[in-house]
Amino acid sequence: MANSSRDDSPTDGDTSSGDAPPSNSSLYSEGEKILAYHGPRIYEAKVQKAELRKNEWRYFVHYLGWNKNWDEWVGGDRLLKNTEDNIMKQQALDKKQGVDKNTKSGRSAQTKPKSSSDAKAEKEDHKNNVTKGKKRKNDLGAELVKLPRSPTVDDILQKYLDYRTKKDGKVTDPVGEVLKGIRCYFDKALPVMLLYKKERKQYQETVVGDVSPSTIYGAEHLLRLFVKLPELLAYVNIEEETQTRLQQKLLDFLKFLQKNHSTFFLPAYDGSKSVEGKGKGKHD
Repeated sequence: MANSSRDDSPTDGDTSSGDAPPSNSSLYSEGEKILAYHGPRIYEAKVQKAELRKNEWRYFVHYLGWNKNWDEWVGGDRLLKNTEDNIMKQQALDKKQGVDKNTKSGRSAQTKPKSSSDAKAEKEDHKNNVTKGKKRKNDLGAELVKLPRSPTVDDILQKYLDYRTKKDGKVTDPVGEVLKGIRCYFDKALPVMLLYKKERKQYQETVVGDVSPSTIYGAEHLLRLFVKLPELLAYVNIEEETQTRLQQKLLDFLKFLQKNHSTFFLPAYDGSKSVEGKGKGKHD
């Protein structure tokens, strides 16, 4: 799923027609099927909860056909009524983004059923990855990364943006979009797939309220995201040329991490040595 940010959200004029409802009246009801902006595309979704917070309605939405890990709280400016006009708007955006007509709401086609040989090979790969994962845990030792880290993921992304701006002589939109995407993927993926068991309690105690993980965690956990990115990006339907340019930008960012590893990483953390890896293997 593309990165989610208010910069990509529709204007208030796009969300509905007619007069705006009073602040104490919700425009969308719980259980209602709607359309929701997520990055530059519109997806089919369902309102799970609706709450009035600080005189502003917030909605907890589930993107239909997506894992519940993508469920999130959004403002009304990200939502559209499920009307024929808005469905046409969704289709127009899909066409603009080059989405395959056979995919639903911009989602990649479902994975084909696995043959018995594929399943056996996958089982062997899982067994090997578990063994490697245990070895990595031992290598890291019992001491956890203390939080909050300095610099944080947000700090590192800003430093890279400053670096590219100085090098290029200007801020380029593609670089800014990639950095927003990295931040969004990190915040979403961290509690789901980037933590060891012993780190989950630390996460629950540290990331509370509306705090973003990217303002607390640092390079050690950011590096784990890049091992998972090939797996995550497999669900994003983008053209081959666009994918190639994205890979080049991500590689440039990894080189930046490696160049500044002594500043970004803890001295005892070995993860920086794998910065130039190509994402093989999985983090358990």
